[in-house]
Amino acid sequence: MNRLTYKIIIFMLVESLLFLWSTPLSAQNTAEMKQSMSAGYAPVNGIKMYYEVYGEGNIPLILIHGGGSTIETSFGNLLPLLHDYGKIIAVELQAHGRTTDRNKPETFEQDADDVAALIKFLKLEKVNILGFSNGGTTTLQIAIRHPEVVNKIVAISASYKRDGLISGFFDGMKNASLDNMPAPLKKGFLDVNPSQKGLQTMFEKDKNRMINFKDYDDEAIKFVKAKALFIVADNDVITIEHTVKMSRMVSGSQLAVLPGVHGSCIGEVCVNIEGSKIPEATSLLIKEFLNEQH
Repeated sequence: MNRLTYKIIIFMLVESLLFLWSTPLSAQNTAEMKQSMSAGYAPVNGIKMYYEVYGEGNIPLILIHGGGSTIETSFGNLLPLLHDYGKIIAVELQAHGRTTDRNKPETFEQDADDVAALIKFLKLEKVNILGFSNGGTTTLQIAIRHPEVVNKIVAISASYKRDGLISGFFDGMKNASLDNMPAPLKKGFLDVNPSQKGLQTMFEKDKNRMINFKDYDDEAIKFVKAKALFIVADNDVITIEHTVKMSRMVSGSQLAVLPGVHGSCIGEVCVNIEGSKIPEATSLLIKEFLNEQH
């Protein structure tokens, strides 16, 4: 399919625009975020969900990491760039990082229900939600299953059908082992949860979820009523065409196609390039979308 047939705004983030858009992030801001951070565990649906809270604000932004990840590995480089948004709540899902497991497989639907239960536990009325990769698919499920708590969503590299991933993605998945897991993700898990058994369990559950992933109906995506921003990279594992299709099915949504690979727009630990301004530009797009009054 010819991508030029789509009417897409592709953000060409050249150095001149980045210079005009960006504001320097000081070490002081990063330190202040860490000092003001509070953390806790929420008893939700039979697990203890770990979460971190930063800042203050009326409509919190919830961050949902990708598969095999923790708060730090997905959002360690993005969080400081969002320091002036307001209140941010970052979570870790079932079997990931510091959150406990349950004797059930992982599903995107269950993750969505767990995050919704956390929102209720924290006595929040409305939230914005940002999810990356598997966390983006979970974000879609929250908007579908729990629309009453959702204000806006940002879905980065999300998918709702198997053909939304690049050709060959599922090949060999059944034979994948922990050895195939990127070293920064393994280290990220063990840094916050020094359990080799826990790491193996998380890997197997993430793997099986993708092996058994079933397509969602288009009608489910059309059910999303929250204002949405869809972000995908031009060399992502999620196709641009798939992201365009989702953006067209969600009324009033926005779309950004950014340079890079899966996760580079947020500085994900496996692909972060030191000195890159792309995550900073992404953070500006996110904050502008969330702060728009409509």
